[in-house]
Amino acid sequence: MTRPYSEDLRERAVARFEAGETTRSIAAALAISPSCVSKWMKRRRETGSLAPDRVGGHKKPKLRGEPAEWLRERCRFGPFTTRGLVAELAARGIKSDRRAVWVFLHAEGLSFKKNRAGGRADPA
Repeated sequence: MTRPYSEDLRERAVARFEAGETTRSIAAALAISPSCVSKWMKRRRETGSLAPDRVGGHKKPKLRGEPAEWLRERCRFGPFTTRGLVAELAARGIKSDRRAVWVFLHAEGLSFKKNRAGGRADPA
């Protein structure tokens, strides 16, 4: 992920705007996009600051609580696929996707491995 522009650059852009330059000429002179200048001006009007917002952060997992408990129990019950689990969750009224199910299974250390005979491999 890219870093936010420096506050120095933001202040120079705002100073030029307040001096009467157009957004496009400021953008061309500072090698940034015109939308940056307009967004910085809007941010200055609304918050009084040019400091960038936080970037990134922790994202809570989609499957937690009761759906997570159900998934753990379901995975212990028998064979499964991520598509099948998504369909079973949908039947229970829980909207999800294969990626969210895969992330959950990976984090929990749950998997269903098949052996060459087509059955479940022994967990030995």
